[in-house]
Amino acid sequence: MEQAKKGVTPLIASVAKKEKVSEEFVRNGIAAGRIVVPCNPIHDPVPCAIGDGMSVKVNVNIGTSRDMTSIDDELEKLSVALKYGADAVMDLSTGGDIDMIRRRIVSECNVIVGTVPVYQTGLVAARKNAVVDMTEDDIFSGIEVHAKDGVDFMTVHCGITKESVGWLKDSGRKMDIVSRGGSFLTAWILHNDTENPLYKNFDYLLELAKKYEITLSLGDGFRPGCIDDATDAAQLSELMILGKLVKRCREAGVQSMVEGPGHVSLDMVPANMHIQKKLCYGAPFYVLGPLVTDIAPGYDHIVGAIGGAVAAQNGADFLCYLTPAEHLSLPDVEDVREGLIASKIAAHVGDLCRRKDNNKDNQMACARRALDWDKMFEIALDPDKARKYRARGNTEKDEGCSMCGDVCAIKIVDKYLSK
Repeated sequence: MEQAKKGVTPLIASVAKKEKVSEEFVRNGIAAGRIVVPCNPIHDPVPCAIGDGMSVKVNVNIGTSRDMTSIDDELEKLSVALKYGADAVMDLSTGGDIDMIRRRIVSECNVIVGTVPVYQTGLVAARKNAVVDMTEDDIFSGIEVHAKDGVDFMTVHCGITKESVGWLKDSGRKMDIVSRGGSFLTAWILHNDTENPLYKNFDYLLELAKKYEITLSLGDGFRPGCIDDATDAAQLSELMILGKLVKRCREAGVQSMVEGPGHVSLDMVPANMHIQKKLCYGAPFYVLGPLVTDIAPGYDHIVGAIGGAVAAQNGADFLCYLTPAEHLSLPDVEDVREGLIASKIAAHVGDLCRRKDNNKDNQMACARRALDWDKMFEIALDPDKARKYRARGNTEKDEGCSMCGDVCAIKIVDKYLSK
């Protein structure tokens, strides 16, 4: 942010060229905090601009669990995520050698990497005795360890306070809290009858973020976990606190974005996007889904893509993918691919609605008009799957697909239009 206030840098020039906007637009956005470019110098990833006027980005969550601890599995997921165009990867590991896994992922990932440090801190405490026994020093030491390992952005649940926990207790929610980090800190506040260390010591958190050039992703610990809980007092009270913290980040020269829901009915998605942008002063918005129905286990990547497309249309800047395994199990490699492609479709739909870029759609239309299958595969988000379906049942290489065969609409009309 400080560099952007002084003038155009090589990074700004690179972002402007990639996003097809002016260098001054990017410079002003970064300086004001409406655009973030997470980039820990220790990691030095490919620049990824998130926010106002930028293309909608997609994050892929990977990471071990208590029951599935293989680093090889997670590196395979990382490889698939990179192959199919993930803009960011978050390591949410909770099993095995968590430090080693994070360091391997950072070292082998050329896109921005995020983590949630309190996961590891809370788990260490829980496996010794209880989550509520972690100390303030434990929490900040965990953040610094992740920063030193090259993590580019971190989710920090700073908006959960003693006051906002009161809003939660009175909310009558069906699902209470579904955020793991949110549950850790809420339990800690209630057990210790003490203010959230991340909120109470926010100035120290800013010092760490500035020292290591970490982008803070202000977490939504009270995000709704079901449709009925969406846009309630608990969610909005946290969001108002996060808005104030965005201003403090900007005053300190620290990049920040804000995380959002969660489970939200489709008609409420636009309002949630507009409320966040208003209360958080145009900060980049990072959303999980949103999931627009609760009854589709096994298909939540589709549910999230529906919500994600509407969210992106209405101002969301960064979509966190969901996989078919959401709510059911740790995703495997195929789940990662399916979830990523679904979210990339949603992001692209949002970009089209925002008139960001329709070049690929136009190219696809021309390729279809010419029955140029190789070009179609080149443009497709998932070329491998497209080729697989094309080959199924097709007997004439240069004809239409196996559905229409010799009565291909394009071929018939072209025959007579060309006369």
